[in-house]
Amino acid sequence: MRLNRVYVDAALSAGLRVELPAAAGVHLAKVLRVRSGDELVVFAGDGYEYPASVESVRGTRVAVAIGEARAVDRESPLAVTLVQCIARADRMDVIVQKATELGVARIVPVQSRRGVVRLESAQAQSKAAHWRAIAVSACEQCGRNRLPAVEAPRRLIDYLGSLPPDFARVGTRLLLEPGAEARGAAPIGGEVTIAIGPEGGLDDEEIGAFRLAGFEAMRLGPRVLRAETAAIAALAWLQGRYGDLDQQPRA
Repeated sequence: MRLNRVYVDAALSAGLRVELPAAAGVHLAKVLRVRSGDELVVFAGDGYEYPASVESVRGTRVAVAIGEARAVDRESPLAVTLVQCIARADRMDVIVQKATELGVARIVPVQSRRGVVRLESAQAQSKAAHWRAIAVSACEQCGRNRLPAVEAPRRLIDYLGSLPPDFARVGTRLLLEPGAEARGAAPIGGEVTIAIGPEGGLDDEEIGAFRLAGFEAMRLGPRVLRAETAAIAALAWLQGRYGDLDQQPRA
């Protein structure tokens, strides 16, 4: 039976007694109805997971005893950064969730000129916290013991301007662009950044900025994909061809 997994934002070690986060306590106590002695797994994002047993349930407050650390590596050998023009409504939530499940190492939300989402500074910080919580939940579900970095939203031009100019030494940079040529067989390994535009597409100046930053335009098939479909398809393609989707599970 697969044990429930809970992320704890704290240093963990064998023998500790830890009260689980409030949201996890509500879910475990009220939905799953755990009892003293029930087993689960906790992790802190450091690459380890810890067997744990429920010591007490008081209302929605759940305390657990931590067991011995286990180094369980479920990270892809391909370090993928997803540069995602912010999609509207809950589409961005889906992108963050699925990108996490597909092993992305870093998510950079950006605001482009034709994008329909506009965030002020306070809203940007709130959204970043919301997306990080989604990434945590996805890690709990998919078994990852390291959290992807989810950055605060910023302007696309500001992001591109912050990149090191010597792009030939920092991995592959790809821009998914309808109408581009299919990518050749040049190998990808180690680090790769893939950028996905907004629903309304990028303007010419933004595309030019990507070119100057060393991004290679590519497409996935002959059809125009929605923003959320494009992100999932691109990450699945990268992990299937150069990452670990075709590998056997690791212990």
